[in-house]
Amino acid sequence: MKQGLARLAYGALLRLATPLYLLRLWRRGAAEPLYRRFLGERLGLYKAPAGGQGWLWIHAVSLGETRAAAALIAELRRLRPGLRLLLTHSTATGRETGLGLLEAGDAQAWLPYDTPGAVRRFLAHWKPALGVLMETEIWPNLQQETARAGVPMVLANARLSARSQRRGERFAALLRPAAQSLALALAQTEADAARLRASGVAAVRVVGNLKYDLQPDAALLARGQAWREHLGRPVLLAAVTREGEEALLLEAWQQRPGSERPLLLVVPRHPQRFDEVAALLQAAGLRLARRSRWQDLPPEEALAADAWLGDSMREMALYYGLADAALLGGSFAPLGGQNLIEAAACGCPIVMGPHTFNFAEAAELAEAAGAALRVPDMSAGLDEALALCAQPERRAAIAGRAQAFAAEHRGAAARMAQAILALVR
Repeated sequence: MKQGLARLAYGALLRLATPLYLLRLWRRGAAEPLYRRFLGERLGLYKAPAGGQGWLWIHAVSLGETRAAAALIAELRRLRPGLRLLLTHSTATGRETGLGLLEAGDAQAWLPYDTPGAVRRFLAHWKPALGVLMETEIWPNLQQETARAGVPMVLANARLSARSQRRGERFAALLRPAAQSLALALAQTEADAARLRASGVAAVRVVGNLKYDLQPDAALLARGQAWREHLGRPVLLAAVTREGEEALLLEAWQQRPGSERPLLLVVPRHPQRFDEVAALLQAAGLRLARRSRWQDLPPEEALAADAWLGDSMREMALYYGLADAALLGGSFAPLGGQNLIEAAACGCPIVMGPHTFNFAEAAELAEAAGAALRVPDMSAGLDEALALCAQPERRAAIAGRAQAFAAEHRGAAARMAQAILALVR
């Protein structure tokens, strides 16, 4: 009874909020035009014909999940040639990145807003054979309607932090039935698996983290390393920073003597913040160059700048190749940290703050392996990163351990693909 009432209230609230949801997407489209395209799909209205049934549907909400899905998709195609893939997303960066994963016969769409009607229209149009949700995406109406339609749902590369579990417990009447309806959860770690079981998922397997299977783009990595040689001075990278962290960094940065400062390279997590972060850097009195303003080698004004803004997409391998050391975004404010695995695979020494609960095991393993360094706050992080910039032998040792750490944990894609295909009828 309680669960039924919770779903009714949730559905009614979403219906009332639909105009605000669409308005928010339209406003985001001012900076990222893709948000204004295919708006009908957000309501389960699809113009393109589905072309029959039997789709293997993968939902990768944003950039990070889509990049992780790439390793899984490659292994699925290897094991099942001729696979028909439906790839859905919720963000513009996810959809832009996912476009590069499609082959002839595949399809791509927005995942609809989680109202019962929109989800039913989505399922009636595409008729997927199986759904795969990447990492943390569990939606009450989506799970209810896929169960009614007989579509098995898998949570792949699944992670659930203790913090997220506590939040979920407050909405157990909605989320527990959704978790219980999953056919299978493929967890990254034993700790994730335990929390998923406690949240109601019956079938859970630990298979590892897909992000270890991602290989850095060799051409981008080589370009970054060439740029570092061309610059002739150290580069300190603030990687995938989140709101509030740039201000912390700049406050600490201005307290260091100018003669000790390398080139500062800041790469924000969200593209809609590029202009905001550029303004922060300039307000701090730094001569700024923006990566988006040149194609090949950096121009003279960039070489003479105090700071670069990494305002480009899908170039993290370039930035890690360019950097002598990197501060891990999301870990210096209580945001849970960003993925450090790509940095490790690129051989970039990482300095992380105290907040890494979103990637707790990877952070702990990297620290234990000497592949990443832990500090208590941004000021200490900047000191450690500056020291690494000035210590080539120590930096090279950490870089070697980081690459070995990343290589040691590969193999999740194969295990995950086999488990998923076993469920396809």
